[in-house]
Amino acid sequence: MRKIWKTIGRVVASIAIGVATAWGALALWFQPPFQVEALRVPAMGLWVSIAPVTLFWWWRLQRARVLLPWGAAMVALLVWWGTLQPSHDRVWADDVSRMVTGEVQGSVVTLDQVRNFDWRSDDDYTQRWERRSYDLDQLRSVDVALSYWMGPAIAHTLVSFGFADGRYLTFSIEIRKERGESFDAIAGFFKRYETVLIAADERDILRVRTNARGEDMYLYRLNIPQKTMRSLFLAYLDEGAQLKRTPRFYNTLTANCTTIVFEMARRIDTALPLDWRLLASGYLDRYLFDLGALAGPQNFDTLRQAAHITARAKAADQAPDYSAAIRRPPASP
Repeated sequence: MRKIWKTIGRVVASIAIGVATAWGALALWFQPPFQVEALRVPAMGLWVSIAPVTLFWWWRLQRARVLLPWGAAMVALLVWWGTLQPSHDRVWADDVSRMVTGEVQGSVVTLDQVRNFDWRSDDDYTQRWERRSYDLDQLRSVDVALSYWMGPAIAHTLVSFGFADGRYLTFSIEIRKERGESFDAIAGFFKRYETVLIAADERDILRVRTNARGEDMYLYRLNIPQKTMRSLFLAYLDEGAQLKRTPRFYNTLTANCTTIVFEMARRIDTALPLDWRLLASGYLDRYLFDLGALAGPQNFDTLRQAAHITARAKAADQAPDYSAAIRRPPASP
């Protein structure tokens, strides 16, 4: 019986070594030593070769000391991993090159870097960064936009605040891409991207996703009181200030566009329940519906159909009343 348990322990340890080796290989692939691309394949190849050799001799000799070289290499890898720190000083892509911050005087919030790009395509645009002021006493609505770009389970979450004067301001937690870089969900687990908070005009940040990138978008009105709207807006400003002070890595699982919004909302309502749909963000709308947080028909399928704005967004395009147009109910057949 003792021999059986030893064998089981050795199998479990071998699996753990295999998993750790796979993690290390991906870490070295997405973060080559010293950021030297030429070292990516050699470093990864050397790392991967250590594990099978170690396991072969461990099973053959059944001596724990055989594991010491691999263990030392794993410790060295983890020490190196801990030295990788996020930064504000990189050559950023234009659309995430600036971070929003704001100051509050009474009920008026002044934001210094509101993005209002004119997008002709995903790589053809006119840059505009604007200073804007908003009166929180005039805050009238909060909408959640889900933009689908990778199948039904994954969506990007944006939150848009509407004011009595007809203006809308949208906040989006995004990866801070370097120039020429694109998003990779696997790379997002391995300190590949920093996090940025973007505040933008709707005709910029919603339109670029539907009209320039071909994403599919749904827009839902939240059923929350004005006091909560205000608290959520200020939570975004606080998040932006924190990011400005201390850069932070994006993480596909634990620190993404949905989980960070959830953390902010939980500062306001600590009773918000954790749910698997916070990770599978494409189903966030159903989570919000089940909480009773969505305004509109109390039938989810009907509500979701009405929230589908992709066609309206494409049609609105350069319209001066873009925000009103995408919210206008489709004409009855």
